Amino acid sequence: MISQAFADVLAAGRSGFNHRVREAQRIFPAFRADAFLRFLEEGVDPVAVAVAETDRARLPVAVLAAYDVALELAGRSLVGPAARSQALASAWRDLFPQLARLVAAQPAQVLAMLSNAIVHLESIAGVRVAQWTDELAALAPHIETAGQLRVVGQVLAWRAGTAHFRAGAIAAAAALPQSLALRAFGAGGRDAWQAFRCEVEHDPWWGGSDPHAVRERRVGSFSGFGGQFAVPPEVRAAGDVFFVKSGGRYFLLVADAYGAVLQSASAEEFGHACTLQRRCDHTLRDGTLLVGSQRIALDVPAPGLAVCATAATIAIASPYTHAIRVLARSDR
Repeated sequence: MISQAFADVLAAGRSGFNHRVREAQRIFPAFRADAFLRFLEEGVDPVAVAVAETDRARLPVAVLAAYDVALELAGRSLVGPAARSQALASAWRDLFPQLARLVAAQPAQVLAMLSNAIVHLESIAGVRVAQWTDELAALAPHIETAGQLRVVGQVLAWRAGTAHFRAGAIAAAAALPQSLALRAFGAGGRDAWQAFRCEVEHDPWWGGSDPHAVRERRVGSFSGFGGQFAVPPEVRAAGDVFFVKSGGRYFLLVADAYGAVLQSASAEEFGHACTLQRRCDHTLRDGTLLVGSQRIALDVPAPGLAVCATAATIAIASPYTHAIRVLARSDR
């Protein structure tokens, strides 16, 4: 059952809301009225209740915005039994009510922004969506505006595994109040944003005491098992990133302490990386790879091993595996 506050708004605008449902049925062939009604009860109602408690005068406009967003989510099968996961429905129920002040102020913008963020994060392999929602909920009391919410969401998305968001997140965080920026980076105990920013900016493998941050990752797997690579990949370093070739496909690889992301690239970009790549001096000795002062135990045979590196990261590829091993270059 839905709350009385939500029911009253729906009853007052019944004809308009019913018209919206008919339009959704016309636009979205997959729209299911039963799934939509269930989402109103389980996802939208908790938001309506929170807004009513925060700013009752804004409830009608917030319900209208939430209803419209919910119609599209249901029409695109992003919520309901046909949804790929329940992360979005769970966020409406558990996270969005904690941001009721922002929803009341700008309901259409905030609800669409948060929903789109979750849908996008779920589309990126390896991203920890539950971590993003949990950490955003923890920071909700400290976020004052929709603009701050957008930046905090970007920073937390990076820390949840979207390595390619790193530079943008660090730059955008400069617009946040210092205390909120530090909290978003998981560095609430620090008190000087600029000094902290310099530290993070120059070290992609910085992770502080964050349990999700690691110094080594493995990227990719055999396409026959749902991975990205049809054959063992070739890797080339270019600037701060890597370009990868596997069969007739090309990828951009971005990796850091929080995650590793593969994106589509072109043959030209891979070829250009080949011309830019600097030699990574290394030695193989008794199953150990020596790069500078680093000793890296190998888990693949030495023949055919390929090693390349940026200023901060070493990448190891082998004809015996479809995974690329990336790790921090500690002696840079």
